Amino acid sequence: MDHTNPNSFRFAPLRRAAYRLSVTQAEQLPADDGVEVAFAGRSNVGKSSTLNMLTERRALARVSRTPGRTQAINIFDLDPGQRLVDLPGYGYAKVPEALRRSWGPLLEQYLRRRGSLRGLILVMDIRHPYGPHDADLIAFAAGCGRPVHVLLNKTDKLSRGAAIQEMARLRRIPELRGVAMQLFSAQSGLGIDELHERIATWLTPEAEKKPPADAGANSEPSKGGEDS
Repeated sequence: MDHTNPNSFRFAPLRRAAYRLSVTQAEQLPADDGVEVAFAGRSNVGKSSTLNMLTERRALARVSRTPGRTQAINIFDLDPGQRLVDLPGYGYAKVPEALRRSWGPLLEQYLRRRGSLRGLILVMDIRHPYGPHDADLIAFAAGCGRPVHVLLNKTDKLSRGAAIQEMARLRRIPELRGVAMQLFSAQSGLGIDELHERIATWLTPEAEKKPPADAGANSEPSKGGEDS
């Protein structure tokens, strides 16, 4: 990723991200004021790597070799009144059933009741996108009035043509119509400008007054190039 590109957009508060706390119960969440954006996704889709790339902090969100290890909601402060929220990864078969059951109510309470939540970034592996858990989360978020922005991560694992074709296929799925979507790579930074812009829109004072409705189909990233 070329950090010197004068045409690139970076939402400066993301560079000031700092870990605040981890919670396993809704009542442990910080005061429900200000604005925040949450990240969700199945285990092993690159959510932690995405957060590290986004904030330019190599180890802000630990990248575990054990999928499903993130068992809590992790809160990161940006500028005063702005937060990033890392939700537990879901869908990993080896996570104990009791632990999976405990995540459900926590995520449900968070998505349904959190007044400061402005939007949900849903990370998917473009090679295996939109599984049953993803579908359930998108449907639940829609029912709560939460806008969703889908990151099709690991685009570097496909040719550019195949990635564009896969995104087009997903956009034809009825349940995904109206859901913003983009190609992304946490390895090379493909699509990072568009992600910064989305988060800035949600976390600016204007977004605090009125959460924006998601556009139906985001344009594909203006800058191409294959990841490695």
